[in-house]
Amino acid sequence: MTSHRFLSEPKTVAIVGCPFSGGQPRPGVDDGPIHLVNAGLLDQLSELGWTVDFGGHHQFEEISAADDPPIGKLKNPRLVSRVTGAVAETIGGHMRQGKLALTLGGDHSLAMGTISGTFSQYPDAVVVWVDAHTDINTAETTDSGNIHGMPVSFLLGLQKVDQLPAFSWVSPVLKPNKIVYIGLRDVDAGEKKILKDYGIKAFSMHEVDKYGIGKVVEMALDHVNPGRDLPIHLSFDVDALDPSVAPSTGTPVRGGLTFREGHYICEAICETGLLVALDLMEVNPSLLDPVSVEQTVKVGCSLVRSALGETLL
Repeated sequence: MTSHRFLSEPKTVAIVGCPFSGGQPRPGVDDGPIHLVNAGLLDQLSELGWTVDFGGHHQFEEISAADDPPIGKLKNPRLVSRVTGAVAETIGGHMRQGKLALTLGGDHSLAMGTISGTFSQYPDAVVVWVDAHTDINTAETTDSGNIHGMPVSFLLGLQKVDQLPAFSWVSPVLKPNKIVYIGLRDVDAGEKKILKDYGIKAFSMHEVDKYGIGKVVEMALDHVNPGRDLPIHLSFDVDALDPSVAPSTGTPVRGGLTFREGHYICEAICETGLLVALDLMEVNPSLLDPVSVEQTVKVGCSLVRSALGETLL
């Protein structure tokens, strides 16, 4: 089993199930974590030698935003803020106990909370964001107003929270040189400008095709973690994978990562021994036929196992 530099013994994974869909309009993504757990993920991780800490899915019963009109274009802003704030506290609490935090989403707005939680314990951490999309829109650049396309802009401080007091809890914990993207292929014009203006490193599918996934992961880590000595938060949206591999997700884009390319990313980051947090986001079991749903859930479980130490040999 890979040794983990920042985790306490015995190696414990704290699973945070977040059945939440408020950052985007499609119902069903809130069922993703339930399907992943029901597919046997907890036992699979135990078999890899992990102590598994799972207290049930967060239902956020105490969090209500029934009266939650848009703020500008932003939809469900108060609900997203309250849920992600609660997630940040939960993740930070697990990390202070030396546990690896595994968050099962749910939509990718949750990363506002998961990454905030990571940085509360590991302020020098780096983020590897695997996705078809950059999720770096601001209130000015977003067309849809769906906050699952905006968490990185909040974390970088590009979205000024003084203009959105509902998000006053969010601190700009992330620096542009501490995040790297892999798998991009559907990036809005405003987001492309943000990447260029702030010098944010991104490897689109063009670079994956050109260099191969092994070289891309090496270059990505060389950029954010050149000494291979900083904690890593891996935030993985299943729509990074090609829809032929993971079809049951809300915003599929053709031309994505293969099954093996997605798994190689997880394996390579596991091999560093630096992983402290993993998000698996945007599995939506309500969108397609049962076979496609089962395929996507199985792939999700398999990615998690690879990130937590499963090897081919």
